[in-house]
Amino acid sequence: MKKFIKRLGNALHNFFFPPSESKTWVKVLPYAILGILTVILLIGAAYGWQYTNSPQFCGTTCHTMPPEYSSYQASPHARVDCVECHIGRGFIANQITRKAGDIRHVTATIFHNYTYPLYATNMRPARDTCEKCHNPDKFSDDSLREDKRFVSNIENTPYSIFIGLKTGGGTSRQGLGKGIHWHVENKVQYYPTDELQQNIPYIRVTNSDGTYTEYTDISSSFNTADITDADLKEMDCVTCHNRITHLVPQPQDQMDAALARGFIDKAIPDIRAKGIEVLSVPYTSQQEGLNGIYGLENYYQTYYPDYYAAHPGSVQNAISYIQTIFVNSVNLDQKSDWNAHPDNVGHMYFAGCFRCHDGKHMDSSQQAIRLECNLCHTIPEVAGPSDFVANVEIPRGPEPQSHLNANWIAMHNQVFNETCSDCHTTNNPGGIDNTSFCSNSACHGIEWKFAGLDAPALRETILSSLPPTPTPAAPLNLSGALTYDATIGPLLKSKCGACHGEEGIQGLNLTTYQTALQGSVNGPVIISGDAASSPLVQKQSGPTPHFAQLTPAELQVVVDWINAGAPEK
Repeated sequence: MKKFIKRLGNALHNFFFPPSESKTWVKVLPYAILGILTVILLIGAAYGWQYTNSPQFCGTTCHTMPPEYSSYQASPHARVDCVECHIGRGFIANQITRKAGDIRHVTATIFHNYTYPLYATNMRPARDTCEKCHNPDKFSDDSLREDKRFVSNIENTPYSIFIGLKTGGGTSRQGLGKGIHWHVENKVQYYPTDELQQNIPYIRVTNSDGTYTEYTDISSSFNTADITDADLKEMDCVTCHNRITHLVPQPQDQMDAALARGFIDKAIPDIRAKGIEVLSVPYTSQQEGLNGIYGLENYYQTYYPDYYAAHPGSVQNAISYIQTIFVNSVNLDQKSDWNAHPDNVGHMYFAGCFRCHDGKHMDSSQQAIRLECNLCHTIPEVAGPSDFVANVEIPRGPEPQSHLNANWIAMHNQVFNETCSDCHTTNNPGGIDNTSFCSNSACHGIEWKFAGLDAPALRETILSSLPPTPTPAAPLNLSGALTYDATIGPLLKSKCGACHGEEGIQGLNLTTYQTALQGSVNGPVIISGDAASSPLVQKQSGPTPHFAQLTPAELQVVVDWINAGAPEK
């Protein structure tokens, strides 16, 4: 063996360092071979780098990735390589270094040093990943969303929830920087007590002058003296959009989407309810889950034999699609399903926004981080199949002081009174029949378990913040003399004065005779002797209700007064 190694060494030495009298090609040959090998090595490395950066490599070569790969393929980022987020862009040397850090995953796989479900850690900062494509300075438009839903009844009755999302964003330099994306324009830090950041007892908001406001969960025993600046995390895109690429929707959401898009025939009786039911069973194996879903065929053969006999293919297609939902969503071996990873967008299934906006996080003056629907979206409007028009309410005018209370949502049902009807329809308040603004099924009849609406520590604060009960206004005397001083003035002051008093909207002040006749910035609103041509009457009798609406009897008195020449005394 020693002889062989020695001969090999001598051969290599003679090959790379031939005698000086050797021919030229003999001297060049070793360097040419080294050059070719180097080129092959570089090409191979480039292809290897490219392949190991591909979603196919990330999603299919590792046995732990199937659940994440399935959700990735159905996500808005399906055409974005995994490494764009998990390694980030940058100089090639930095990328190689970051990638080398992932060797810990190989080590963990070899030594089984991991537990299910898997959670991503050590993600690149959103500033280095998300914001490379989604510049927060450019977010400024609100958007109207239609959420198509179905009732769990025999007919699978469709309905829609319309909601205006106040996406906001942009930069304060351009007069923007508001709405939901206010959070990326301003510095917000927080202290989570768990790995998944679901419990946040402390928030620090840095003000424009460099000072900051601290909010602490009053139901916790958290002490601000226990933390340092190094313990705080700064809010960024991923604080909320943590599952944007790996979201596994809940069974009800996936069934509604399948029905709305026609993947499942909504004419199949009970299919929404039964689909959710079979998807929600805690199966012990994948095959048991598939068999359980397949059992729907027996259900329809037994309970809807006529329908099944007429539409067997429709039922079987539905079963097949529900099985696909199950396979793409549930991996029992890896303890992964729609509940394994909290989704921080929204506040229905997981705490999400309510981790901070729950009404319980208060500053030193007992002011909470606002718990107010209209901060981020309009009040949901539920429209059934017979509703040809959906009226999404978008507040534009002045709001009562009570609405500006940081805990308005928590207290609004305790200050309900007749004044609410000045702006809202109030039939069946607190109900869920959607016959009025106050009987909204998208608000009531739902357990908002992540909001602190019923927190004992909050109750006393809310009770101490309740506005005084308004004294019922004395009935207006509409039978007095038909003059401004006797009848019309008191009426306009009572109904219109809040908005159209001194420095009123559009420059209109109806609280004095002279300013009322003077009109607004657009001209007179009262045309003496001609009620029909008076903008005040036109506005109050038009098809769109005004912010403060006169009753028919009150409007008639105003009409009679104008037609009589609008006398002052």
